[in-house]
Amino acid sequence: MKKKIVVLGVGMVGLAITRDLAKKNNVLAVDINRKNLSKLRKFKNIEIRNIDLSKVINIKTVIESADLVINAVPGFMGYKTLKTVISAGKNVIDIAFSPEDTLALDALAKENKIVAVVDCGVAPGMSNAILGYHNAKMEVEDFTCYVGGLPKVRTLPFQYKAPFSPIDVIEEYIRPVRYVKNHRIITKPALSDPELIEFEKLGTLEAFNTDGLRSLIQTMKIINMKEKTLRYPGHLDQIKCLQEYGFFQTKRIEIGEKKIKPVDLTTKLLTSKWELKEGESDLTVMKIIISGIEKKKRVQYVYDLYDEYDIDSGITSMARTTGYFCTAVAELVLSGYYDHIGVSPPELIGAHKNSLKKILKYQTDRNIIYKVQKKKKYSKLKRSAH
Repeated sequence: MKKKIVVLGVGMVGLAITRDLAKKNNVLAVDINRKNLSKLRKFKNIEIRNIDLSKVINIKTVIESADLVINAVPGFMGYKTLKTVISAGKNVIDIAFSPEDTLALDALAKENKIVAVVDCGVAPGMSNAILGYHNAKMEVEDFTCYVGGLPKVRTLPFQYKAPFSPIDVIEEYIRPVRYVKNHRIITKPALSDPELIEFEKLGTLEAFNTDGLRSLIQTMKIINMKEKTLRYPGHLDQIKCLQEYGFFQTKRIEIGEKKIKPVDLTTKLLTSKWELKEGESDLTVMKIIISGIEKKKRVQYVYDLYDEYDIDSGITSMARTTGYFCTAVAELVLSGYYDHIGVSPPELIGAHKNSLKKILKYQTDRNIIYKVQKKKKYSKLKRSAH
């Protein structure tokens, strides 16, 4: 019997999730944006509903008969929406990446006896699951994740297109960064510690600090952990210029008789410039490096992902790599294979039985390929200060 899944929010990633889940299930796609919903009309097993998800009563109404809920609303709505779904007693997979600590909802999830898996994207998400898997099998000493979603065609000045809402990208660029060094949590400004790194298919990319470790800081007792965002060289200088001139400022300023937040204006202006047009090719690149001791021997595992826009489906690479980790986890929860009551970050999924193997197989079936190397003798990644 087909399950009923409700997807809250059908932006670029939510659309990919809805289409993928509808292959085996009945899906209700809910959004305030009629244009996004219209893109789903031609697909089977999908019902669409135009509703304002900022209202709690609307969320409760649409999820009433759901077997599983996917929370894919924008980050600023994410925590409130997740709390509403958990309070309603519905199992939920979350990709909203809200700035709040979603693990704080664990007691509520346990009270309502539901399975809630958060941060189910590519990074955080797949990167966490890979670390969780290895952390359960070896003594991990160092974890580094480099990840970025990029347009295939580089256009000055930013050489960037956002596969999701620009406000979420800007939030990454202004939120203070936390990473772990010698077991200590270090806090630095976003965009700090830039470096240049060589990649086989792309040549030189620029990496800088963003606050991507999230739950790993609480759940993993590892000596060193960091995540860096990847962009084409030159992007960082453009962003720093905007930042230094106050374009990301959240404090209201007075213009004539009105008061506005500069960041709101910046987001509005960048939306048209950063938006991926229909059919425009993007790519996702990720490198995960895990080093430590396994069976009394020093080893290093390196995972590499390179993925491009899928021409046949018209689904962007970032939507695929983010969305299909979410749908892989959804399948584990729907089947009862993963049934941990409470809020689970993806690293718990990775450490659970053969979950990572199933997730990798699920993504391989959708032509998302993670290449892995195990090295007994290794040197540091080739990179340079910048």
